[in-house]
Amino acid sequence: MNREPDFADDFRGPGLSPQRWVDHYLPHWTTPDRSRARYDLDAGGLRLRIDADQPDWRPEDAPLRVSNIQTGSHAGTHRHRPDGLEIRTATATELLWAPSAGRVEVTVSASLDENCMLAAWLVGTEHLSARDSGEICLFEIDASAVTAEATVARSGIKAHSDDRLTTDMAEVTVPFSAAAPHTWTAAWGPDGTVIGCEGRVVRKLPQAPGYPLFLLIDLFEIGPPSGSYPKTARVHRVRGWS
Repeated sequence: MNREPDFADDFRGPGLSPQRWVDHYLPHWTTPDRSRARYDLDAGGLRLRIDADQPDWRPEDAPLRVSNIQTGSHAGTHRHRPDGLEIRTATATELLWAPSAGRVEVTVSASLDENCMLAAWLVGTEHLSARDSGEICLFEIDASAVTAEATVARSGIKAHSDDRLTTDMAEVTVPFSAAAPHTWTAAWGPDGTVIGCEGRVVRKLPQAPGYPLFLLIDLFEIGPPSGSYPKTARVHRVRGWS
């Protein structure tokens, strides 16, 4: 892009900006003590954490713990499974950054900790219609898929409840360790979606959601607690253009 971003954060402030981020993972589907992110900020950016005493996101999904930041919220966003999701916490609709088309750049360092996954998704807000539920998955990086020479990630589109889209996810390999800082991009609009990593295209898809999307960046621990804590990943910078 040849202009300044509409949304930008390098996480150098004394705290996370409430004008840019909600520091809970899909808070409407659970309770605040379970959805609240664990994190800290330092010279390296935002460090997402899974702590030893952190509760599961929902008892029904245990063992699953997550620390997430997202660019808004709405009671009903990301009904990602067909059963068992009910609104447990009243959540105001906040459209802090929710473009219908544009470009986003996310610079991260993935986790190497046992059973962890770092992910970044653009998901339909659903505040206009429950049909507006599609997702652009920039990346899902399992710690076990990161080596010194290469990283395997999952990337693509998930339709969820949007019958205008077709789920198209694939594994992609990038020739470096994702534990080091690196940048993923997504550009989407009427002509489709292009997902890139470090300047190279990893997915080109002829479809894209055409409605407002929230950006979610999350660190998951999937499986029973094990290993040492805290488990961490870093978000160094985010830039977005609507």
